Amino acid sequence: MDAFELLAHPVRLRVVHAMRGGRELTTADLCDRIRDVSKATVYRHVELLAAGGVLEVALERRVRGAVERRYRLRRDRAAINTDMASSLSLDDHRGAFAAALAVLTAEFSAYLDRDTADPVGDMVGYRQHAVWLSPGELHGMIDGMREAIAPHLANQPSPDRTQYLISPILFPVEAPPTETGTDNTTTGSPSPGPSS
Repeated sequence: MDAFELLAHPVRLRVVHAMRGGRELTTADLCDRIRDVSKATVYRHVELLAAGGVLEVALERRVRGAVERRYRLRRDRAAINTDMASSLSLDDHRGAFAAALAVLTAEFSAYLDRDTADPVGDMVGYRQHAVWLSPGELHGMIDGMREAIAPHLANQPSPDRTQYLISPILFPVEAPPTETGTDNTTTGSPSPGPSS
């Protein structure tokens, strides 16, 4: 299974998200984190990620006669890079997008199912904006988002940090018009928190 196939699956993506921040987790820890997926399914997908080199064994120890493995994420293998993305077919992109949306839906539902869920207090955001951008403006916006997010990717878990799922989704919805329009409306569901 190639890197794209490994990462373009909702359960495996959720495992990758759970492992971010330098965590070292057992498969049992992951089952506790991803409770809406059966343990057998989590175990199977952890094995696939380990076999594919996305996860590596950080520690092994014997527990009641069985070997318990703590895994860590190999960040260099846990993303679809530009070269890989450029080699994908349109159907591959469609499948990867569907997997990403499935992850967002599952993770948001799991969040809302918690007794402590507080969308306003947690500053949850799910706004959508339709904006007109020139190629230069698009690159500038993407660079700005990277500059805002990248310094936080290496943050480690700590008592004062909550893990947030940030999922920038960007694609053109309309070709450039032949004449300039003046409609700058925002579309999508209102968000109780700031834009995401």
